[in-house]
Amino acid sequence: MSATLKKIFSIPELREKILYTLLLLCVCRIGAYIPVPGINGEEVVKSFQYMTRGSQNLFQLMDIFTGGAFAQMTIVALGVMPYISASIIMQLLMAVIPSLQREMKENSDQGRRRMGKWTRIFTLFIAVLQSALYAKQAMFFHMSSSGVIYDSIYQVQAFGFPWLFFLLVIATMTTGSLFLMWVGEQITAKGIGNGMSLIITLGIISSLPSTVGSIVKQLNLDSQEMGQLSFSSLVVLAGLFVSIIAGTISIIQSTRKIPLQYATRRGGNFEGEGAAASTAHIPLKINYAGVIPVIFASSFLMFPATIAQFLGAQGVLGKIATFLSPGNWVYGILYVSLIIGFTYLWTAMSFHPDQIASDMKKNGAFIPGIRQGKPTQDYLENCMSRLTFVGAIFLALIAVLPTLVGRLLGVDQTISHFFGGTSLLILIGVVLDTSKQIDSHLLMERYDGFMSRRKGKI
Repeated sequence: MSATLKKIFSIPELREKILYTLLLLCVCRIGAYIPVPGINGEEVVKSFQYMTRGSQNLFQLMDIFTGGAFAQMTIVALGVMPYISASIIMQLLMAVIPSLQREMKENSDQGRRRMGKWTRIFTLFIAVLQSALYAKQAMFFHMSSSGVIYDSIYQVQAFGFPWLFFLLVIATMTTGSLFLMWVGEQITAKGIGNGMSLIITLGIISSLPSTVGSIVKQLNLDSQEMGQLSFSSLVVLAGLFVSIIAGTISIIQSTRKIPLQYATRRGGNFEGEGAAASTAHIPLKINYAGVIPVIFASSFLMFPATIAQFLGAQGVLGKIATFLSPGNWVYGILYVSLIIGFTYLWTAMSFHPDQIASDMKKNGAFIPGIRQGKPTQDYLENCMSRLTFVGAIFLALIAVLPTLVGRLLGVDQTISHFFGGTSLLILIGVVLDTSKQIDSHLLMERYDGFMSRRKGKI
């Protein structure tokens, strides 16, 4: 491990990228401890804990993704969820609007700039809406338990409406969400790894101390009486934790190799060319979309559920909020369906069999037993469709498994969600993706060094 770290930090460019990424992530965590002006963070946490009561709750899941910033009502309480929701909207629009697809194919740079512009605009509107709903919920907390909002802020009203408090919450939280969006884009462009995913992962990792504290508390080690969490349940959760890690790593890294052959010329070093051609293949990943479908599905369900839960717990909105809360069977069905749907959608947008088939034809490559052109394209589409189905089912199963285990064992949902499911899937996927980028930098450095030595010998 020490040798690997020494090798990583010995490369100036990679060292700068890693330090730049760590610095920006530290800035994000600092924002998680700065409350919104006029808010008493301690009273908000008490109200939040009373509202969740240890059960599965939408707010509890959002708090895990933001690393506790949501419960404390800090300036980055919204996290990057508005940006992810906006990205989902743009992905869906691109899938249904042919002009956007045509623009991305004909002029990819201009298409990406246009999509980025509209994604930021949608992020702004979603952040404003969610921060306004958050301000309404804070007023509800204040009326239920006085002291959540400081009187000097709350008493500035017009026609009985605390406009100053609403303005502060909307401006501060929207700015915090846009700042996280900017930080994520900067990490992606100048740092290492995917910025948005790393910010979510940082929030999940920061919940580790509180999870360990909950485990120790529920084990009730200070007393001879049995605690809420037994050692047998802890062993089952630990086994689930290890199994999910092993399964997720294997399914993310597993590929199906489609063999390739090339139309080689006779004469010269033909045997060597044939040997090289026999090892050529197209690697098709079983889980081509990674953990993106899990993040998208969670954010997609959070957005309407947040609106319903913030606006009121009575009537139709209250039923919608109940149905879309983690642990409900409607939520489970929608969650699984969205994971499968987003897996197919992301794979269809990222995997282009027509382009692969065209490049193979230009280079004289073909799949044994399959004609070049349209038959090759159809074959690749069918193979990827079957692989995507397997990967989507696995992601959906892992995502809902902690809910089932938590109910069977009677374990607090904060613990079960950390030991498996959405949080662990995102954590493992992001770590694997970041490690691959680091490996590519190391490989490139070794390749450049080899080339420079060869040039010196020449």
